[in-house]
Amino acid sequence: MLNKEENERLTQVGPGTPMGELMRRYWHPICAVDELDRTAFRTKEVKVLGEELVLYRDRSGTLGLLDRYCTHRRASLAYGIVEAQGIRCQYHGWKFDETGRVLEQPFEDRLHPEAKFRDKCGIRAYKVQEKAGLIFAYMGPSPAPLLPNWGPLVWENCVRDIATTVLPCSWLQAQENSLDSIHSEHLHEYAGRYFRQILSGEEPDFKQGRAHTQIGFDVYKYGIIKRRTTVDRGEDHARWAIGHSILFPNMLWHNAFIQFRVPSDDTHTLHFSLYIWKPAPGTEAPKQDMVPSRVVQLRNEQGQYSDLNLLFNQDYMCWATQGEIAHRDLEKLGESDRGIILFRRMLMEQLDIMKEGGEPTINIFRDPMENVGLEYPAIPHEEGEWVGATFGERGFKYRPTEGGYSRDADKIEAVMASWKDFRPAGVWAQGD
Repeated sequence: MLNKEENERLTQVGPGTPMGELMRRYWHPICAVDELDRTAFRTKEVKVLGEELVLYRDRSGTLGLLDRYCTHRRASLAYGIVEAQGIRCQYHGWKFDETGRVLEQPFEDRLHPEAKFRDKCGIRAYKVQEKAGLIFAYMGPSPAPLLPNWGPLVWENCVRDIATTVLPCSWLQAQENSLDSIHSEHLHEYAGRYFRQILSGEEPDFKQGRAHTQIGFDVYKYGIIKRRTTVDRGEDHARWAIGHSILFPNMLWHNAFIQFRVPSDDTHTLHFSLYIWKPAPGTEAPKQDMVPSRVVQLRNEQGQYSDLNLLFNQDYMCWATQGEIAHRDLEKLGESDRGIILFRRMLMEQLDIMKEGGEPTINIFRDPMENVGLEYPAIPHEEGEWVGATFGERGFKYRPTEGGYSRDADKIEAVMASWKDFRPAGVWAQGD
């Protein structure tokens, strides 16, 4: 277990905190592209690493991420006037560009153009990039590292879908879950079956899930590979032989989806699930003009966690009900928690490097030659070269694993159908 001070060191993410400064050395998704582009105001309020910001796209197409509050009288720029270049405060007309530079101060410019007052009134601004239907931000010191080209972000000929939600808990609870292999046996199989039965009005049969017989964790270049065997799946199964990966510091890459757990503040997390469907070899995926996104609702009208028949809603419920920040000083960790202990040690090691004035040594890419091939086998996943394949166990029917439904369900099912006549020998299917 951690003591209170160690727990604070890993969960406090505001400016000047150890974990906050570590997280600021990485690119993080902060919004889906279509969520921003569908807003009438062309702006989106976001809170990232304890900072209140506004994201906007001006009418020339340029993205900007600024302090939410105008440097003049602190009005929110979420209601600013988005012009051809930059955003203008609706209160007194001060105008800023994406670098934070003041372009205009109408009254001051008319009365004292020689004073150059605007040079003293810039606003905090951060770098942003679009990739795979997400908008990423970098909030650390210059020069910024490269935005990593993880496979799901750069794959072509595929269909993507995005689900987002705001979790009322620390980012660490979400990420530690990905190092907790045993929970799938109990939460997703035993409790998951129980939830599905009682929510459909059935009497639960209390059927147990697959019992785990072995778990393993290997540190590698990009994070940790986790492996497991169960009573019906030995070391020759992909879940042990290949495993799947957590990417340092706050990502899970499993099969054909990647999840990002972005600290909003100490007690809230912006959670992004990016799903990918690839067509069978020799076929083409339908074109997407925009990657659709949806917001996953966590609670029903009675305030209870809802959609517990769905896998990731089960996770969200367990992470959030540990409390805003889990009391790790009260834990009783056992053999099943080896992955969590390993991950905490990895975080502490990187924080110590930062404390000594160094740069994190994991997943900081500055050489473009290193930012290619972030792909299998460098990043293991369960399906091998057939990542994203669907071989019919689910009837080639799109079934979301968290609340809501994709607007591109027809395109997803078209990709799934391309695999109907294609099943190479020796491939582990999603339903196995």
